Amino acid sequence: MIIGGLWCGRTAAETTQIAANLLAQATPSVSVTAQAGTERIARYTLTPEREAKARAIAKVRLRMIFVGMVYGLAVLLVVLRWKLAAKYRDAAEKVSAKRFVQVLVFAPLIALTIDVLSLPTGIYENWINRRYGLSVQGWGSWFWDWTKGELLSVIATIIIVGILYWAIRKSPARWWFYFWLATLPLILALIFIQPLVIDPMFHKFESLQAKDPGLTAELEKMVQHAGETIPPERMFWMGAEEKTTELNAYVTGFGASKRIVVWDTTIAKMNTPQIVFVAGHEMGHYVLNHVAKGLAFAAVVLFVMFYLGYRAIGWVLGRWGAAWGIRALGDLASYPALLLVISILAAFAGPIGSTFSRHIEHQADQYGLEVTHGLTPDSGQVAAQSFNILGDVDLADPEPRPWEVALFYDHPAIPARIAFCLGYDPWEKGGTGEFVK
Repeated sequence: MIIGGLWCGRTAAETTQIAANLLAQATPSVSVTAQAGTERIARYTLTPEREAKARAIAKVRLRMIFVGMVYGLAVLLVVLRWKLAAKYRDAAEKVSAKRFVQVLVFAPLIALTIDVLSLPTGIYENWINRRYGLSVQGWGSWFWDWTKGELLSVIATIIIVGILYWAIRKSPARWWFYFWLATLPLILALIFIQPLVIDPMFHKFESLQAKDPGLTAELEKMVQHAGETIPPERMFWMGAEEKTTELNAYVTGFGASKRIVVWDTTIAKMNTPQIVFVAGHEMGHYVLNHVAKGLAFAAVVLFVMFYLGYRAIGWVLGRWGAAWGIRALGDLASYPALLLVISILAAFAGPIGSTFSRHIEHQADQYGLEVTHGLTPDSGQVAAQSFNILGDVDLADPEPRPWEVALFYDHPAIPARIAFCLGYDPWEKGGTGEFVK
């Protein structure tokens, strides 16, 4: 539940991104401070230099989305046309006649092949982030993170391929449904272990109370003001400044792993009232059960996608399967063909997911305003300032086109968020907030 502004096609499973050019105006400097973000604002405001950079990188980000989608599909088509999946299947069958062993051979090979072919897009994207001053991560550190990500990718692919082809063999007509059922506990397990196991592989986490007791005390006041209980043990500081200049805070996990995380860059570039609003936004995700609602929404979308994928894959294999060296749907070599179909469906489902995400992010913005009202003087202005700092540091587009927001933004645009913060005042006429009474 990040508080950023533009979706650039980056998820744990998506490695197909590519950037465009427009780098003439890019420089590797960011100089926003908490003190510089305390002036009163009436709208999203950038210096002329940073506005030019924000507009330039907005064009790059948009091209990254389209080119990344096309490149990702091209990678899968190359794997199929070169019959790499069929060759890996043959190699796996030579190793053992046991299906489980075959999966252990095939899955790492296909995962690494797809990811290595997709690596140039990731390199190019990081290069752009470095040129625009959004990344300060060295290339050695970046490649080490990529290597760790590959380890996770291989493990995930082994699990997914094993379950998928077990379901196909057991029920050729209903495999999509049984595979969908199996993905639900897998998603739950991933969300639970991510903050405990995966995130610490890439960043350093410490107790926010131990790292910044003064800020923690202010956050506790906000939590108490809301009548909620979020213990300090669930609040974490994350070291991001070694890799990025961008700002972020988020809520993640569930049950015993549920927590609010604030990046050190956010703490460095916002003052305490502004961070309290950011934390209030994140607490809104916590209190409004957005993790559970997001899971339910994802389950519905996956159900539809898997069913449509089931309906389409037979035609795809009937038309091109023989040319790709695929014997039947139950053949391991059909895996990249299934990925190709699901990737196309996911591209069409993307705007639906973005719309849902913008809705819950807007709710969290509203909750943040309500929970800080009466606690922070001029809380709407403080919230607007926090978004202005966020947009300045992250180079958010000052004038995104409506169709870009509708298709690709998983958060409301920064200008719209600032306008909402400055205009939302149900208390002016004696009313109350919707979520915090």
